[in-house]
Amino acid sequence: MMKTLLLNPPSFENFDGGAGSRWPATREIVSFWYPVWLTYPAGMLPGSRVLDAPPSKTTPAETIKIAQEYDFVVLFTSTIGFTSDLGLARRMKEAKPDLKIAFVGPHVQVQPAESLMASNDIDFIVQGEFDYAVVDFARGKPLRDILGISYRQNGKIVSNPPRAPLETAELDRLPFATDVYKRDLVIENYSVPFLKHPFVAFYTSRGCPAQCTFCLWPQTLSGRTWRVRSTENVAREVAQALELFPQAKEFFFDDDSFNIRKDRVLDLCSKLKPLKCQWSCTARAQSDYETLKAMADAGARLLIVGFESGDPQILKNIKKGITVETARAFVKNCKKVGLEVHGDFIIGLPGETKETIQRTVDFAKELDCETIQVSIAHAYSGTDFYDFTAQNNFLTGDAAADSQGHQLPHMEYADLTREEMMAAVNRFYDTYYFRPKVAWRIIKKALWDSHERKRLYEETVSFFRLRAERWRWVKNNIDKKPKPSAKA
Repeated sequence: MMKTLLLNPPSFENFDGGAGSRWPATREIVSFWYPVWLTYPAGMLPGSRVLDAPPSKTTPAETIKIAQEYDFVVLFTSTIGFTSDLGLARRMKEAKPDLKIAFVGPHVQVQPAESLMASNDIDFIVQGEFDYAVVDFARGKPLRDILGISYRQNGKIVSNPPRAPLETAELDRLPFATDVYKRDLVIENYSVPFLKHPFVAFYTSRGCPAQCTFCLWPQTLSGRTWRVRSTENVAREVAQALELFPQAKEFFFDDDSFNIRKDRVLDLCSKLKPLKCQWSCTARAQSDYETLKAMADAGARLLIVGFESGDPQILKNIKKGITVETARAFVKNCKKVGLEVHGDFIIGLPGETKETIQRTVDFAKELDCETIQVSIAHAYSGTDFYDFTAQNNFLTGDAAADSQGHQLPHMEYADLTREEMMAAVNRFYDTYYFRPKVAWRIIKKALWDSHERKRLYEETVSFFRLRAERWRWVKNNIDKKPKPSAKA
């Protein structure tokens, strides 16, 4: 048995990427999601450790020192952090030449040969779910016998046959993520602005059958086949976690889409209700009033919902499978049963113009979600969206993030420039949050809670700092563009 370190690596300061984030970036307000994917193999390997460097503020130098205590490192990389992660791998092997390193995550999965050729320090990469592939290697199985991996052999890249996705019975046999949290992590290090602090997050399912063209994980890591843990298994983990983490204010079910099937939601709610815990989850804007009422009665507090756009044609372009009318009805029912909604929106999807952006802003204000997040569209390799942008020459070749890991637009349309996209993000936030009723809604929650007041202050400072940086980026890039000649 190889002593194994499962690593969410340090890169940019406050970078939320890799093992916990479906949208890797340094955000307006510091956010850290749990490295759930790393916990399953960690729970199967005695003597292992999950090191989640960003939230624990572990530096690269400290990470390299820790890695010297292990035989095998499983590093969850991201597109934005890949170059930094290669440098870290090099330094880890310089410190311990016989260390074995596997890279996992969507970035290497969709570019196995390119990733391996980028560095001889990577011993192998895993395509898709990596739970058992890395466990097999740690237990001594030869590379040639491990399903779903790519590696070098005699100067050539070899890719073994794929491993079938785990189904319900296999998911139920995996260790509980929360056991590994208790052993290796500090839950107070994890904070997301719209979730209560501290919170505890894990999955009740894997995959998503929706066909959204831009969404990274269902097209790479988790797959479009929806597979579920049994509701009994989920309820057992919640019950145990209530004992392990009495300080937790809520649980978060971080599935790709929690509410895909009504009967399962109702069944799970019937098992969560007696536990009397508060929880939140991801959701598609598709559940009816009965389902939402059952969720609220079982302790649900907030739903994270990807609305993406308020333009009907853009929703069709990205194969969202949800209409603006459906979204309106969904949010209306959420408000009826007392569920809060955090709405996600994206600037720069196919068909975007200044007019469609305004339509989305107006739509967001009409929905009036408790909180929102506005992201710039990123075309990640392995997604249909990437293929679309590449085939139509919309990719500019510019960096997708700045030197601190903040999102930058890396595509441009005939009717929408990169600078207009970036400016639109700021205007979207300003238009939404600088309304008196919304500002008051946020402030009043902090009036009688000193911890929430401190948190609100820190989040506000962070938000305005990045807002100012965006405006500087817009101005600098406009100033750099060549001015048309008088003759032109």
